[in-house]
Amino acid sequence: MVLETLLISTALKTIGIVGKTLWVIPLILAGLSLVNYNRFDPESPVKEARMLYREYDFIVVGGGSAGAVVASRLSEIPQWKVLLLEAGPDENEISDVPSLAAYLQLSKLDWSYKTEYTGRACLGMKNGQCNWPRGKVLGGSSVLNYMLYVRGNKRDYDLWEELGLLQVKFMSDYTKVPLCLESSILNVLKYFIKSEDNRNPYLTKTPYHGKGGLLTVQESPWRTPLVVAFVEAGLELGYPNRDINGADQAGFMIAQGTIRRGKRSCSLQNRKDYFFRLSTLTYFTFPGRKQVVMARKEVIISAGAINTPQIMMLSGIGPKQELAKHRIPVLKDLAVGENLQDHVGMGGLTFRIDKPVSIVQDRFQAFPMTMQYVINGRGPMTTLGGVEGLAFVNTYLGNRSWPDIQFHMAPASINSDAGARVRKVLGITDELYNTVYRPIANKDVWTLMPLLLRPRSRGWVRLKSKNPFEAPLINANYFSDSFDVKTLVEAINISEAKAFRKFGSRMHRIPFPNCKHHEFGSDKYWECHIRTISMTIYHPVGTCKMGPSWDNEAVVDPRLRVYGVSGLRVIDASIMPTIPSGNTNAPAIMVGERVQI
Repeated sequence: MVLETLLISTALKTIGIVGKTLWVIPLILAGLSLVNYNRFDPESPVKEARMLYREYDFIVVGGGSAGAVVASRLSEIPQWKVLLLEAGPDENEISDVPSLAAYLQLSKLDWSYKTEYTGRACLGMKNGQCNWPRGKVLGGSSVLNYMLYVRGNKRDYDLWEELGLLQVKFMSDYTKVPLCLESSILNVLKYFIKSEDNRNPYLTKTPYHGKGGLLTVQESPWRTPLVVAFVEAGLELGYPNRDINGADQAGFMIAQGTIRRGKRSCSLQNRKDYFFRLSTLTYFTFPGRKQVVMARKEVIISAGAINTPQIMMLSGIGPKQELAKHRIPVLKDLAVGENLQDHVGMGGLTFRIDKPVSIVQDRFQAFPMTMQYVINGRGPMTTLGGVEGLAFVNTYLGNRSWPDIQFHMAPASINSDAGARVRKVLGITDELYNTVYRPIANKDVWTLMPLLLRPRSRGWVRLKSKNPFEAPLINANYFSDSFDVKTLVEAINISEAKAFRKFGSRMHRIPFPNCKHHEFGSDKYWECHIRTISMTIYHPVGTCKMGPSWDNEAVVDPRLRVYGVSGLRVIDASIMPTIPSGNTNAPAIMVGERVQI
């Protein structure tokens, strides 16, 4: 079948009908058999739209963390009809199980992107490319992630305020309720609280957490004693055991996650006038399968930091030089796809222990463990993708009010499943795995992953072709600024503590094959290690930058309207001008929550 490409640059033209401005979107309705995986009840007020209306008030493109919240909030106005379009299917039974997060990656729920080779990072991955999982599913990347609930540092949002970017009223154009200008961190905090249903009793008594929101937050009901040692290690280093989403960030804590009664939590809410269409792409058609829908008020793109710029550029909104390469007519020349930022971490730092307390695949018997999970919502299957502890610390290059390093602590490492899954998800080469990790397969270990919170390096997303079925080019550009790798090396120097000695903890010291010419443990060795297993933590942001009109890199204004294109907004992590200091799922939901209704 010959593919007919129909660019939104043609279809996204305003047409006047009885004084109303409508947006036209061409759709492909591909693979609709996948809607059989829809887990919503047939009588649910949320309707999977098998037959589309000709018009909707709002069309939201992308059902991820931000898009699902945007659609839910817009549909609270009973007279509005809202259509949510998602390229992937609904979640399946496996996606509910926190411990199986890695098994969702490289599946049909994952876009399975790869970064471009640079020679500076990901050197231990096949072809020198990092795997970049992105959710192709209702719920987006929140269905694939490790469910960690982190808001970022208040200094991040102070910076946005200084740039004049927190005066965001978003959808106030369409409501009769007068709104005040919002320009303080307190107004960001209230949207975090609005989205949250926190079920940790010791946290809900503080003014920093909320109950009754769309997103349930709590600790996993199961943990190993290693995470207690992790918190004790923080005290040794002078960091308190504290709520990292509270008044101050620097400190250690048992991780909070977006889970409910041991299962992955979802931010999607049932509404009477909220329709969704699964397995739908929004910028091309097959012959005979074209459908057109119109938006009376706005089209909102919430497809994430990779797919949003791809959709925009395919639609003629992007750098004119880039569009010219693919003979795409320019609707608006904007810096779409630039300013890509991600939290890069040092993977594979492994500590061996003598006591049988870690997560080792051969230790757990499948049937009783599954029954414990299914019946009681407890046991090892509730662990947050294996991550038990989080910490925010500063090197001498940072400070206590704005830490520059985050630690993820897990009672397992690359060797813990004997190469069955983790090595595949990371794309580790056979040489690296067989040399370093196979000798300790299924042995008790724990890992500490230092994460760079505010990278100076910037990457980009560009089109490989104007074929919408073809994945875009992604250049993470890790370590193009040498300051980034220097900061991560410093993080390793503060990573050892006495609290783990009761488990016989010691560093696994088989050197990486490509780093063995350096003295093990030296700064040069650690830099080589970091460049070898350079791990994404699945936090890409910034590719449709929010900024003032005088900023040449800005794609959207402080109200998230696309510059020079009326009736079009972007509401997802791509609008973030700088990356928040922490996991980005909660900030993406906060961006969606700021829709004013």
